[in-house]
Amino acid sequence: MSSIADARLVLEARGVSVHFGGIKALTDVSVSVRSGEICGLIGPNGAGKSTFLNAITRLVAYDSGTIVLNGTPIEGSRVRDMIGLGVARTFQNLGIYASMTVLENVMLGAHHELGGKFARAILTPLRSRADERAVRERSMAILEEMGMADMAARKAGALPYPLQKRMEIARALASDPKILLLDEPAGGLTHGEVNEFGTLLDEVRKSRNLSILLIEHHMGLVMGLCDRIVVFHLGRNLAEGTPGEIKSNDAVVSAYLGRAA
Repeated sequence: MSSIADARLVLEARGVSVHFGGIKALTDVSVSVRSGEICGLIGPNGAGKSTFLNAITRLVAYDSGTIVLNGTPIEGSRVRDMIGLGVARTFQNLGIYASMTVLENVMLGAHHELGGKFARAILTPLRSRADERAVRERSMAILEEMGMADMAARKAGALPYPLQKRMEIARALASDPKILLLDEPAGGLTHGEVNEFGTLLDEVRKSRNLSILLIEHHMGLVMGLCDRIVVFHLGRNLAEGTPGEIKSNDAVVSAYLGRAA
């Protein structure tokens, strides 16, 4: 996508450092993601990738640097402010509600529009029924987009694992984000399932002009899907470039790709 280089910045992090006591988890790292771009964030275990996502979403405090989301510095923001800043995230471990339906799980992604009441009890006061109806209709449209509309009434816990992963993406989309933060979304999928998942992410990106920051150890997915890749090593930036540039970078091969191959 040749226009990405000229697109506006959705995420701009500069000189971010995170310390846990005397441990330096991140030191002066910088990452930017433009509108409609899929940016991979790779590196060995312990490189600080998930910590970086936690800093963006305010799950951990950062000691120095700046993080700007959709033109708004996040300093002073709280976790609950992230949806309003256009951010949605998935985690390494699935956070599904197994006893709830697929549709209810997706609707939870827009719980901020229901004042949290749906998330607490799935019972909305009459004055909010119109809001609930609108969220339900939008959630069904997302399930249709995901090819899961016929599964809306099924219990989420009864879905095969790959479909639970797909549902998790649907739930993240329910808040209509500008950027999606994915932490190892292909974990536990077979090779064929990974390919299908990558196709899904690319289709979602294109249809919504969505930005994606992707942490992933499946190098086939990263190299085939990402427009640009940032490499962390020992809590610092090691390299940045296109998939081709990263694959031929001696420092990256030595620190990560050669070991992962």
